[in-house]
Amino acid sequence: MRNAGPSIAVIMLLASCGDSGAPGGQRAAAGATKGDALIACATDGSRQWERACTVERRQGADGPILVLRGPDGGFRRLAITSDGRGVVAADGAEPAIVTPAGEGLIEVAIGNDRYRLPATVKSASR
Repeated sequence: MRNAGPSIAVIMLLASCGDSGAPGGQRAAAGATKGDALIACATDGSRQWERACTVERRQGADGPILVLRGPDGGFRRLAITSDGRGVVAADGAEPAIVTPAGEGLIEVAIGNDRYRLPATVKSASR
């Protein structure tokens, strides 16, 4: 569950991604709910990136949670951390691997799924 490369702090910039307001996080049949935002992803081992996944920010018992949903309906939950790791897998046995992916982006890999999320990456050196 460690970040690759030098020590970095990741600050998520997903303020525009709010709670969907749907009970139990249900989604509209025609697509994403009102509070969701589309992000680039490559799921199920695909090498092709598509802007086809949604991200929803919720408040969990231990802090903010991101729910990433793939085009096939599968989902991953990430906990936003304040300890410099950025995000970690909120559940499941597979760790989230976070790496910088260009200016304003991080790549999060969990199992065979990869997601690009907006973020500010800061050097940990002070």
